[in-house]
Amino acid sequence: MKNLTLKQLRYFEALARDGRFRRAADACAISQPALSMQIKELEQELAGELFERNAREVKLTAFGQTVALRIRDILRGVDELADLARAARDPFLTRLRIGIIPTIAPYLLPAIINDLNRSFAGIQIEVRETQTSKLVQELAQGQLDTAIVALPVSEPSLAELELFKEEFVLVRRPEDEGKPVPEREALREMRLLLLEEGHCFRDQALSFCKIGQARPREVMEGSSLSTLVQMVSAGLGITLIPEMAVPLETRSAHVSISRFQSPQPSRTIGMIWRNSTPMAKQFQQVSEAVRRSADSMREQYAAR
Repeated sequence: MKNLTLKQLRYFEALARDGRFRRAADACAISQPALSMQIKELEQELAGELFERNAREVKLTAFGQTVALRIRDILRGVDELADLARAARDPFLTRLRIGIIPTIAPYLLPAIINDLNRSFAGIQIEVRETQTSKLVQELAQGQLDTAIVALPVSEPSLAELELFKEEFVLVRRPEDEGKPVPEREALREMRLLLLEEGHCFRDQALSFCKIGQARPREVMEGSSLSTLVQMVSAGLGITLIPEMAVPLETRSAHVSISRFQSPQPSRTIGMIWRNSTPMAKQFQQVSEAVRRSADSMREQYAAR
């Protein structure tokens, strides 16, 4: 297999992940025909078909699924070797591929980037916003360096570092301002607006309200916290949002904000990275910048 190349392995990984030639080609910054040719050459080199192709998408064959596991191990090892070289050559960090969940990104990310740029001169920051399950997968595959998520993730291959805790607040119609805050058991009898399945914040809200398999008439879903707040403004129900989202999401929505009595719902925000990375010291430095950004944001909110 002397003609096997690292680029071909990365192209394979992109296509296996995205399931479509166009998306994979865009991710790899090459043309779709060039990607197709490289995948075909890889199949010829391995003497087997890796993908089932149809007009809409591609899927891994049984052989492709077996190959994918080995290729991911190879790419992870290559990335870790590159990290080792980075750590030895530049202990101050010049490139950071960071993931962040959607219920944090719009509110904290601008401050984080500003703080990182001040702390690490000339740093190149690449941001990936998606749900926790995908961030964990991409970390494991070496596509990300670190991620900011709600803890715990409880993945044995990943280190977790707690950054701060954050409370949830209740969003209601403006005419509910000053009314007693419902007990969490009472929230189950109201029309509760939640994020779509897959968001960890949805699960945290359901857990606080002690709701298991809620009936559709009791729960409505939105794709973002912004959508949920606007739905409350339109009189469709109530919702919970994290404290950091309040300044931005209530700026253009006619709603009221209330705090829960003890026990207050909350979440723990932290950073995760691979246990095997030699860049752990640098990521701990990054975590300090993230913590400073969050502390500054909370102080501004408290002063309002």
